[in-house]
Amino acid sequence: MIHYEESGQGHPVVLLHGGALDLRMWDDQVPAFERRHRVIRVDARGHGRSETPTTPFRQCDDIAELLGKLGITRAALVGVSMGAGAATDTALEYPSLVSHLVVIGAGTNEPTFTDPWMLDIQRQLAEAQQRLDAPAWIELSLKQGAIGPYRDTIDPAVLSRCRQMITDTVANHVRPDAVPPHHVRGSWQRLGEIAVPALGVVGALDARDHHEMVDRFVAGVPGARKAVIDGAAHLPNMDRPAEFNELVLDFLSTGSDPA
Repeated sequence: MIHYEESGQGHPVVLLHGGALDLRMWDDQVPAFERRHRVIRVDARGHGRSETPTTPFRQCDDIAELLGKLGITRAALVGVSMGAGAATDTALEYPSLVSHLVVIGAGTNEPTFTDPWMLDIQRQLAEAQQRLDAPAWIELSLKQGAIGPYRDTIDPAVLSRCRQMITDTVANHVRPDAVPPHHVRGSWQRLGEIAVPALGVVGALDARDHHEMVDRFVAGVPGARKAVIDGAAHLPNMDRPAEFNELVLDFLSTGSDPA
């Protein structure tokens, strides 16, 4: 079972959240987006109110199935981090379903980490997972995914929202038989297949690896462009919602025929 929420009317926009978070990360987008669009925000399997996966699956297949269930033949996909990779996978595997593609803080779900800061956080996360230290894992996830390498803290309300989402993910979906998603292999090499308007967004304060992934995405997708949001890290839609909303809504108003 995939949980989703929808509101508004107009060309559909599907909002795809980052890893360990859930659809609540889009709370600041829905009121602005639903004035112009039919907004569908989705809890990926293993997150939020969707089921915990225990058999192999791909997020792009789940997205395509949901769009079919909703009678949507073409939609704009907007994804952060893990959700960005899911959006790109969908554009590659189901190109007729995608009218616009917006990826934030990533490019595909085949990341390459080389930044020492990121590698150290990844090591600490693995160690916390091995010793079953959920509180440490949650705080490290917040450091990596919300705060970033260039600041010590963020807006307390944003931090609280992120901590609640990650805590709920750990409490409700971390279990021995849970299965992680499969992703489209060779996705970086296939970016040239994407033939819809594409935008790569990155927070100025995000980790170097995330900047490089967005750069690689923009270089690989014909006609894609990049935007940097000042004062934001890996979650610019939460750090700087007004700037993010204006940027993405303006992008969605141009380009491909949405029919």
